[in-house]
Amino acid sequence: MTILALLQAGASQGAGNGLVHVPQPESGGVWFLATLVKMLLTFTLYMVGVMYVIWAERRICAFIQDRRGPNRVGPHGLLQSIADGVKNIMKEETYPGQAYIPLFILAPAMSFTAALLTWAVIPFAAPWVSKWGTIDMAFAPMPVGFLFTIAIASLGVYGIVIAGWASNNKYSLLGGLRSSAQMISYEIAMGMSIIPVLILAGNVSLNQVIEQQAGWGMHWNIINCTVAFLFFMISAFAETNRLPFDLPEAESELIAGYHSEYSAMKFSMFFIAEYANMMTASALMATLFLGGWDIPFTLWDNVAPHTFLKTLVTFGVFWAKILFFVFVFIWIRWTLPRFRYDQLMALGWKFMLPTALAYIVVVAGATLVMQSLGIYPDQWKFAVAMLAINVVLMVLIVGVIDRGRLISPAYSRLDKRNLAKLRSARYDRARFEPATSEGGAD
Repeated sequence: MTILALLQAGASQGAGNGLVHVPQPESGGVWFLATLVKMLLTFTLYMVGVMYVIWAERRICAFIQDRRGPNRVGPHGLLQSIADGVKNIMKEETYPGQAYIPLFILAPAMSFTAALLTWAVIPFAAPWVSKWGTIDMAFAPMPVGFLFTIAIASLGVYGIVIAGWASNNKYSLLGGLRSSAQMISYEIAMGMSIIPVLILAGNVSLNQVIEQQAGWGMHWNIINCTVAFLFFMISAFAETNRLPFDLPEAESELIAGYHSEYSAMKFSMFFIAEYANMMTASALMATLFLGGWDIPFTLWDNVAPHTFLKTLVTFGVFWAKILFFVFVFIWIRWTLPRFRYDQLMALGWKFMLPTALAYIVVVAGATLVMQSLGIYPDQWKFAVAMLAINVVLMVLIVGVIDRGRLISPAYSRLDKRNLAKLRSARYDRARFEPATSEGGAD
């Protein structure tokens, strides 16, 4: 059976989790007004969230490093990000003498816009059945929502590459080239890691993915597709240029990488785009693997009536999941060292890509076998069986196949025998050097 057939089978069997199909509002005016309110509200929360995620990173890294962090501007430094924004707005815009100005100006906007557009198809709360019609809590609930997300997210690299080229600076150009190679390497692994999720959901619509996970929390894809979740999270770190994948910036090597020549608000737009991408990646991980807005251990939010209270509560739950992943992003940044470039490439091409392809076969085969036995993705037996399979695979991948050779940033390409030969040669050279120096002095 092909993957397409598995998707169709999953679609026919995945409708038993309690979510009802909700149509769009009948009135065009109500739909337009609801979309406008959702855009204004979510964009405001998104930008304020980005601002305070920057503050949170500075406070959390200060805690990890036993410092205080921002604490002067406002209570606990809560207004520090606003002060930084005002400072950048008031700073003078500078342009390199040999830069290509049109693309130099366009690049920050491209990076920022791609990060915002990805939110258009992500459902951020349960649908609200109002007296004016059913209002879906997504700007554009497309039937190909996931494909739209991946396509738009991949455009962000163009802003970075164009910034590196248009700056006419060798360090900026190297940062842009590194970013393009990194994005290409990890976008493939990211796409492959999502196919098991789509097989279980039977659709590429994000609403359908959430519906497949709805229930008591046993059907979340972090249980059904643990290996895919691990690979998607690693790829998300690489796609957002966060440590240990910040080679496009790499201050110790490239000054500041692709934004070395930027100043004032253009530099701030790159900075905001990085944190916006981080929040978007967190929203995608919450949607694809943690049930989206679904509340675990209860069916209250999954069955009719779909009241405004349910919409409000599920909105808060969804943002709580986003903030959890944002904290993981920050935690990893101030914990792990940067990868070497050969480790970056080896992890993406030699380890993640072949393993992700093999995992697709495993999930498709397990799903096909269990469906032939009458066990479908909406049953608890399926979740228990997939959890057992994923535990075995994680033990094999981390403890047997990898053993820290590719995942660990401290890995050396030298095996123990070659390392012993180099140490022996160094000891021999150190033993003969004093005799040589004494003979030369005579």
